[in-house]
Amino acid sequence: MFADSRAFSGFSVDDTDRAQRFYADTLGLRVTRDDAMGELLTLHLAGDRPVLVYPKADHVPASYTVLNFPVEDVDATVEELTSRGVTFARYEGMPQDDKGIMRGNGPTIAWFTDPAGNIMSVIEQS
Repeated sequence: MFADSRAFSGFSVDDTDRAQRFYADTLGLRVTRDDAMGELLTLHLAGDRPVLVYPKADHVPASYTVLNFPVEDVDATVEELTSRGVTFARYEGMPQDDKGIMRGNGPTIAWFTDPAGNIMSVIEQS
């Protein structure tokens, strides 16, 4: 039924202005805004995969990873994002190093949050 659908995903934030600055300036994504649709942001990811980011007055951050960014070198990416002010999350019981990177327990991965508290990751592509 949906095999040829151009499905897309989305998630909420509490402040679209702050989110737009984070996604565009900190992460370097191309972001467009449609205020006619209620301050709707679109994150334009590689491979023509749009992600909608919408405001929600009673926003609660997702308790799961909403976006995974595959990268060739997690260490270098963590260092670059840290220099841009991103703080990497530490999770109890997860074998993470001092940078917040988990290795040897599946793919090398590190998690961070957007300004609204939504969880994202950089994950080493194989």
